[in-house]
Amino acid sequence: MANKKKFLSKEQIVAAQGKTLSNMAAARYLHVSYQHYKKYAKMYNLFEQHKNQAGKGIPKYLKGPKKMPHMKEIIEGRIAASSFNPNKLKYALIEQGYLSEECAVCKFKERRVLDYKIPLLLHFKDNNSNNYSLDNVQLLCYNHYFLTVGDIFNKQDEKQIESKQEHYGTSEKVEWEVDDYHLQRLKELGLDDADDDDPNQYISRI
Repeated sequence: MANKKKFLSKEQIVAAQGKTLSNMAAARYLHVSYQHYKKYAKMYNLFEQHKNQAGKGIPKYLKGPKKMPHMKEIIEGRIAASSFNPNKLKYALIEQGYLSEECAVCKFKERRVLDYKIPLLLHFKDNNSNNYSLDNVQLLCYNHYFLTVGDIFNKQDEKQIESKQEHYGTSEKVEWEVDDYHLQRLKELGLDDADDDDPNQYISRI
């Protein structure tokens, strides 16, 4: 019942089509029924352009409603995960129902406005990125990934970020201009002279 009431914007459908190869897959990507997706896709004139009845561009093991045989073999370790793009494998785990698209700890599943993606990272419990055994992988939000792993960026990224950091003075020396009225008030308060020991020449005679 919840899917029937879920409004789909044109941007959501365009984003889903950009990540999939058929209308059926786009509906699954949006977590709605095919008929519900079809209603909105046709309303925005986006349905026909994403038809893929011949399955063009979709590998045989990706076709059909069943779980991908190759994904199953990767999970069981019979096919090397290193032969595939990690992001595609993460998406396949979600698309084929092996993992729920939410943080395994806090259940976070809010989509970003810009690209309609849920910001989740795939965590390998044994730190072996080729071990896709279901008891070894989990999706985590950025917060819990950081709490679990310790950092989000790898060491190479950290070095690259640090190498681009330049440490300059926070500001240049400022020449202050004070009108007669405020200068008189400063004199009354004993703040008209700068402290010679103050390298920044701030007024500091209090």
